[in-house]
Amino acid sequence: MLLLLASCARFVHGPPEKAEPMAKKTTISIETDSLLIMRGRNLPRAWCPICAAESEMIALANAAVISNLDRPAIDEWLNSGELHRSQAADGFELICLNSLLARAQINKTG
Repeated sequence: MLLLLASCARFVHGPPEKAEPMAKKTTISIETDSLLIMRGRNLPRAWCPICAAESEMIALANAAVISNLDRPAIDEWLNSGELHRSQAADGFELICLNSLLARAQINKTG
């Protein structure tokens, strides 16, 4: 009987050497991406021969601001044909906004 009481006391009070609480730590990470498209009232519309459709155009100089890319990355996209380029009547180079948004989406998911 004495042995049984000693065993029960050990379970009630826990092991005398060290008692560690059991705890779990769970970490949850959430990643999000967003794309903000701001369209001005006076974006020129022009025919994009590659899209074969009328599209809003932006000046090549503004493409870096809109896409948050540096000029070498934009040039790489232009040279690959993924960005559609045309020339305005005043000589400025224009980028098809549809192609820029499509390429930015590929870059985001790929």
